[in-house]
Amino acid sequence: MDWLKEFEEYKSKIGDRTTLYGLVAKKYNIKSALYPGSHIDISPSMVILDVTYVDNFKGAIKFFEEISEIEKYVNSNKEYKEMCNIDFLGTDYNNEISIDKVDMIISQYAGFVGQATKRYLKDDGILLCNDSHGDATLAYLDEDYILVAVIDQHNEISTNQLEKYFVFKNGRQIDKNKVQSTMKGPKYETQANNYIFKLKSRIQYFKPST
Repeated sequence: MDWLKEFEEYKSKIGDRTTLYGLVAKKYNIKSALYPGSHIDISPSMVILDVTYVDNFKGAIKFFEEISEIEKYVNSNKEYKEMCNIDFLGTDYNNEISIDKVDMIISQYAGFVGQATKRYLKDDGILLCNDSHGDATLAYLDEDYILVAVIDQHNEISTNQLEKYFVFKNGRQIDKNKVQSTMKGPKYETQANNYIFKLKSRIQYFKPST
């Protein structure tokens, strides 16, 4: 059970994100998720039926070698009725991966996840991200995404006054190139712990020919 001890120690270090994931899963009816750069944070599987974890870190690869035991643990602690479905891919999430499109992508302190993996997100799917590495900023600047909510330090979802986010006190414009080169989220006047973006529908409508 060394993997479980490792997970418990990791969870005590980063905090238990189960409430965060559960809040979003319930609000947006999330049944499947992709977690690039997951390390060993298996908390999403406690509240989401089908989760694919992606990480090329050797420690994560070794951890998920115990996937059958992990599934037993999750099935004993999960908050839904069905049996969990857990997959792990020990690769760089920037590489092409074989996966069905998902309801949600999770981005937590792992780089520009929302940019690299948005092709795996269903139309109107959800990107849950923070701005530690600037991922939320890049999503905000991305025409494929629309900001639909934020999550505060009390793990509450808010859709109020979204226009106040990603704004500097002095009114200057966001420097996208700087964000990409530094991989740091800018210090805005108002910030949230996490941001929820929705991927705009890719459906295009054409006038019938006459």
